[in-house]
Amino acid sequence: MHVHKSDLALLQVFDSIYREGSLTRAAWSLNLSQPAVSHALARLRQRFADPLFIRQGVQMQPTARARQIALPVSQALQQLRQVLELPEPFDPGHSQLEFRLGLRDVLEAMLLPPLLQRLGPGLRISSMRCERQDMEDELARGSLDLVIDVLRPSVGSLRQAPLLQESLVVLMRRGHPLAQELDLDTYLQAGHVLVSSRRQGLSLEDVELARQGRQRRIVLRCQHYYAASAVVASSDLLLTMPEHYARRLEHDHGNCVRPLPLAQPGLSMHMYWHMRRDEEAAHRWLREQLKLLSSSSQLGLRPFGSLTAGST
Repeated sequence: MHVHKSDLALLQVFDSIYREGSLTRAAWSLNLSQPAVSHALARLRQRFADPLFIRQGVQMQPTARARQIALPVSQALQQLRQVLELPEPFDPGHSQLEFRLGLRDVLEAMLLPPLLQRLGPGLRISSMRCERQDMEDELARGSLDLVIDVLRPSVGSLRQAPLLQESLVVLMRRGHPLAQELDLDTYLQAGHVLVSSRRQGLSLEDVELARQGRQRRIVLRCQHYYAASAVVASSDLLLTMPEHYARRLEHDHGNCVRPLPLAQPGLSMHMYWHMRRDEEAAHRWLREQLKLLSSSSQLGLRPFGSLTAGST
């Protein structure tokens, strides 16, 4: 079968719709009109004998067939770009690029302020939430350039590198009865706030407690540490959270930070990217900046690997 120029154009449209999830955004990214993209999608559907994308609300959801071909199409287009385009040296002071990062709220507060100070005038950052089960797909599609999250089982198409590690501490209101006498027994007797993006499941500290045959009393489960900090300030509940963000929230709501009276290995965060971005100059620069930030005094963190069980 011969590959025509029109086939390549259609595959570019397919890749853009898959990444953007919208005909409008795909048209904008390709500098085409929306009718042109709709016409290309009609030809793609005929070519593959499959709807490929089904509208659900404002989103175009890929069919099973579209998911099957998405990665090969993306990889093929990327290889063609590498062949057809002369690589340009990356100059952070003059390049016009947007880096799309998958970050949670704690990492946004920690990394974005110093990272923005390192960007040239033409560089932009978009930070967005990435569900763990979608990480591989988002990085393969190119809708995210890099994700920072907890260590997870390795996936063949993804690369990962350790970024930072910090201990957990306890946040409580100032004047809390346990502020001067927090040990494991009093910690377990208190009520707790658990912060998690998941609807159910144990946290790192709960896993360690369960391993010891202990359990704490969860009174509130919520999604964000900032909201949890406000709850703690007006109650006797305790909040266990990463130390760096706790120090930032300590004064916002009139709280104080105390060591966690529980041996724990610390919270390690890793950065993930798709293997095809390994040698991309701009991506290498981004990863290097994040590594430099994680090891600098700017964040106030210990170097990765310096925490041991029980450190606070």
